[in-house]
Amino acid sequence: MKTLLLVALLAALDVTSAAGSHGGGSMPGSPHNISRNDGGLQQVVLNAAYSFNNQSNDAFLFRPSAILRAQRQIVKGIRYIVDLELSRTVCRKRGNDDHLSTCDFQPAGRLQQTFRCHFEVWLVPWQKQTKTLVLLCKA
Repeated sequence: MKTLLLVALLAALDVTSAAGSHGGGSMPGSPHNISRNDGGLQQVVLNAAYSFNNQSNDAFLFRPSAILRAQRQIVKGIRYIVDLELSRTVCRKRGNDDHLSTCDFQPAGRLQQTFRCHFEVWLVPWQKQTKTLVLLCKA
């Protein structure tokens, strides 16, 4: 009886692992790639840029210049996992530039700078809660 139960359990585990590895399907709750044009992603990326600018001592604002990888995971809310580049703009922090998207990037030269960043944000929309879990950037 114990042998039969063990065989059935192993068969069930084998079917479960096969379901997760064939056909490119992802397991429920696991991160999956999303379009760079996803509306939620665009808002999260903009918020990451504002967070970066608030933590930076740079005189100029940075804005997203490229999204390298974007994933979403459903876990008691929505977790975004994003790798992107933030590049220095011509807009000064102390200026009256309310719209980061209208700031042009620095032209080629000594002021041009780009950071490669990894960030993870957790949103709980029904509680209007947003929490930045990770924000790591390097030149």
